[in-house]
Amino acid sequence: MSADYRIYGSEMSPYSVKVRSYFRYKGLPHRWLNRSGDASGEYARHAKLPIIPLVVTPNDEGVQDSTPIIDRIERERPDPSVHPADPTLAFLSTLIEEFGDEWGNKWMFHYRWARDVDRASAAGRIALSMNPGADEATWTAMTAQVRERMVSRVWFVGSNEANALFIEATFTAAIAQLEAHLASRPYLFGARPAYGDFALWGQLYEAWTDPTPGALIEARAPAVLAWIHRMLYPAALGDFEDWASLAPTLAPILHDQVGRLFLPWTLANAAALAAGQEDYTVRLGDHDWTQKPQRYHAKSLGVLRERYAAVGDRAALDPILGDAGCLDGLRA
Repeated sequence: MSADYRIYGSEMSPYSVKVRSYFRYKGLPHRWLNRSGDASGEYARHAKLPIIPLVVTPNDEGVQDSTPIIDRIERERPDPSVHPADPTLAFLSTLIEEFGDEWGNKWMFHYRWARDVDRASAAGRIALSMNPGADEATWTAMTAQVRERMVSRVWFVGSNEANALFIEATFTAAIAQLEAHLASRPYLFGARPAYGDFALWGQLYEAWTDPTPGALIEARAPAVLAWIHRMLYPAALGDFEDWASLAPTLAPILHDQVGRLFLPWTLANAAALAAGQEDYTVRLGDHDWTQKPQRYHAKSLGVLRERYAAVGDRAALDPILGDAGCLDGLRA
């Protein structure tokens, strides 16, 4: 039995680096392991689904899916907590966590596979991680295979000709809003990382490693770039702020990105699944968004609603959610 946690993941996976950043913040002894280099077969023994990250605990238990992994460790090792003591802020952080995992992934995945320069960069790095000792001919062949496979999957996040410009416009708008918010604080909710930081950061860190979105971040958002670097080894530098100090720059993000885009999309996705539709169209801002429904997103929406319902006193929370356009979707 090992005294360390083992994290099977990939440097190219936003959900893997999200978990690694969390473990670093908690100060938990762990080993970062490439799934492709799993010579012992430990990944295969513990993985119920062929996904990463997988965490194997010191008690030899396997846990998958980044959010359940963090939830479990947070219950077992609550200090330092990633949840503000204020239940209002704790839920807003949870809402941003869901937004980062589900909508932020659209930005990252779209940019990674939309242009030749980004496809070449990502496919080459993925191929190298799968076979670090490959000769040039093998690496070139693997790169082509990865590229073909991943480009064919962009429909999963709704990346298509009709949505491409809209995805990119929402990304640049969000980066500008995050730049304003992070200009005066090291993390999203103050001087220490919160639950929502890890999820949103995982997507933006991966985007930063790709040529096109990385150049956008470096050219336009120095505070966001500093946060991306800071979250590689996050540390508590002080306390969480209160809503009054966060609101001027966080409320616009909640309204424009979460209430205007993310929640209408995830609600439409759940409705399409319930109706057995092959695809669906929903109005997001001034854009008609069309894609195929995805089951996992409907499941995570259900969990988000459960977490909203579990907030005991919502007297302060509901007006914030109402102003952001989020309240009705969470109550349903």
